[in-house]
Amino acid sequence: MNDKYYIGIDIGGTKCAVIAGTTSMEILDKIKFPTETDKGPEYTLNNINNNLENLISKFGKSDLKAIGISCGGPLDSKRGIILSPPNLPGWDNIHITDLIEDKFNIRVNLQNDANAGALAEWKFGAGKGTENMIFITFGTGLGAGLILNNKLYTGTNDLAGEIWNIRLAEDGLEPIGKKGSFEGFCSGSGIARLGQKIISDKINNGISVPFCSHLNEISEITTKLLAEEAIKGDETAIEIFNISAEYLGRGLSILIDVLNPEKIVIGSVYARNPQLFKSTCQKVLKEEALEPARNVCEIVPSALGDQVGDYASLSVAMLIE
Repeated sequence: MNDKYYIGIDIGGTKCAVIAGTTSMEILDKIKFPTETDKGPEYTLNNINNNLENLISKFGKSDLKAIGISCGGPLDSKRGIILSPPNLPGWDNIHITDLIEDKFNIRVNLQNDANAGALAEWKFGAGKGTENMIFITFGTGLGAGLILNNKLYTGTNDLAGEIWNIRLAEDGLEPIGKKGSFEGFCSGSGIARLGQKIISDKINNGISVPFCSHLNEISEITTKLLAEEAIKGDETAIEIFNISAEYLGRGLSILIDVLNPEKIVIGSVYARNPQLFKSTCQKVLKEEALEPARNVCEIVPSALGDQVGDYASLSVAMLIE
């Protein structure tokens, strides 16, 4: 092939993908495979290497500019080391960029998935054309990637954007060690657990919940189900999303006041159903955020949708000059 291309590697706790794409973000090919964390990191790394070989053989090594890796943190992006992510048990101090560079003699870059998503939305999605942008994952967990003054900001040791840990309430569900955290109210897992708690309390108090009539059905309550019921007009489901939206407004107000962004791009749960959050969130923002900063900040859903992981890992590759 005559055009230069990049390869992205998207590493998740459930599945991985190796993607070939052009500078203009045309996806040339994509190979998906399960992570199978129970088999250890060496098994997954071998799968990654085998699929890298397939794509490089298909599109040519001479035209490959760089390889980018998007992976959940914690990690050390400067040294290219994955540091024991909770969704990748056994991945302790994996020097992944060295391993791939040594094997393929190609430059490799590593970023956590929130930073990689921020790059993708900034370069190719809803944040295109901005100088200061925040990307919020709002998936199973809650994280953020920061674009400040036209540059990805990762902090001193890759911990910028760990907004999940911000305490927004004195009490609340305990997602990862801190009650009342941003993630406890604004994540897929957080909304599901919040819903389970509220519905359980209602059933115990003799209040009927049409889509969950018995306590033994509580474990089946998911964020997806709650969203479907809220869209249908169920009062309990709407109540649950209003609580999440209120705390989303509080959390976003802090980010707006501290970082003064032009745009906040929100993915996953929010992006699928922005109408369930927007009204309550905007009401809280008007009460909490500084007006001049709020007035210049637009809050929008992710534009890349389910393809954000593909674009994210390729965008990490493009950081290499």
